[in-house]
Amino acid sequence: MSKPGTPGAASNTLLLRRQLAELTKHPVEGFSAGLVDENDFYEWEIMIIGPPDTLYEGGIFKARLSFPSEFPLLPPKMRFITPMWHPNIYPDGVVCISILHAPGEDQYGYEDAGERWMPVHTVESILVSVISLLSSNTPNLDSPANLDAALEVRNDIAGYKKKVRRLVRRSAEEAYD
Repeated sequence: MSKPGTPGAASNTLLLRRQLAELTKHPVEGFSAGLVDENDFYEWEIMIIGPPDTLYEGGIFKARLSFPSEFPLLPPKMRFITPMWHPNIYPDGVVCISILHAPGEDQYGYEDAGERWMPVHTVESILVSVISLLSSNTPNLDSPANLDAALEVRNDIAGYKKKVRRLVRRSAEEAYD
């Protein structure tokens, strides 16, 4: 997608406008999405409700989706604003899942090209993937984004769960402040 005022801006803005309208008309359980600024379709504010029957149940997590000028050819970046503790979420909150990785072959050999970003992905498919990530009882420890969280999962699962539950409680309290 092109930034406003550049060639292609109208069609790419239209694509994001359509996706937002679809999510508004037909909300998907587990998250909500909206624009940070009503005049900028490149920055979205996301709210994810912790999936039931998971460590994250009861949490209310804020995140941002930032779309590049090349969207939908390149993926957006997703970053949690709410502090998170998960092997596949960087300490700064950036989400590390296959569909948010640039298209093509993985230089490290962890992912098939078919698992990575494709222009057919939507905001909904991204957020469903993030909810799936939070729902998994076995995070991907092969190439962790947060090495400390991955080590804690391996070596002290009780400590890991306790830390996640503490963050979940805090996220719920802060959501209502």
